[in-house]
Amino acid sequence: MDTSPTALFDSYEQDFNQILSSVRSKLDGEAKEQKGEQRKATLRRVDMEVEEADEIVSQMEVEIQGMPQSVKAQYQGRVRTGKVELSRLRAQAKELHLSASRAELLGSASFAASSGSLDDDFGSSQRTRLLQGTQTLADSTKRLQDSHRIALETEDVGADILRNLHIQREGIVRTRDTLQEADSSINRASGTLKKMIRRMYQQRVVTGVIIIILLFLIGFILWHKLSPQ
Repeated sequence: MDTSPTALFDSYEQDFNQILSSVRSKLDGEAKEQKGEQRKATLRRVDMEVEEADEIVSQMEVEIQGMPQSVKAQYQGRVRTGKVELSRLRAQAKELHLSASRAELLGSASFAASSGSLDDDFGSSQRTRLLQGTQTLADSTKRLQDSHRIALETEDVGADILRNLHIQREGIVRTRDTLQEADSSINRASGTLKKMIRRMYQQRVVTGVIIIILLFLIGFILWHKLSPQ
């Protein structure tokens, strides 16, 4: 099993690219050719795959935080490129959603006009409501796009915060290692001082014994010389 620091990222990236390929195929092929409920079902599957791709991007960004600094910038660029492509596909899907809704509204209007059961005043009112509904959909799409832009900006801020936290963690780990090394040095110095103190006491005892022996010898010599023969 590959245990390199980029192995899991590469696996996520492969899944991400497969999902993008699937979404791109649906948007450029099936969703444009289909009509009605078939198109809606395809667009729902596209929405689910886009959400899944979003989650994978988040996992990829988490994996980048644990990579060595020498390769981190390269992989961050790959994530940014993937996010740009995902945003493009999401916008394309929204356009197709809007197109499908407009087609459904226009189809309903055409059916009402061909039935002949509505008078001219009601038909004019119906067209007005349809136009208002279309404008409401356009406004909703714009709000969704603005919300998506804000979400991306928030995501970038979150990624920056994660990077800063990772850098701070590395600093704390280095400080901890330095403290451990200092503690080890203090322990070694303490052991050396204890040995020196023991040797000093031993030297004092030896010196005291020598002095006592010398005094005893001096006393014995003096006693021998001064004592009557």
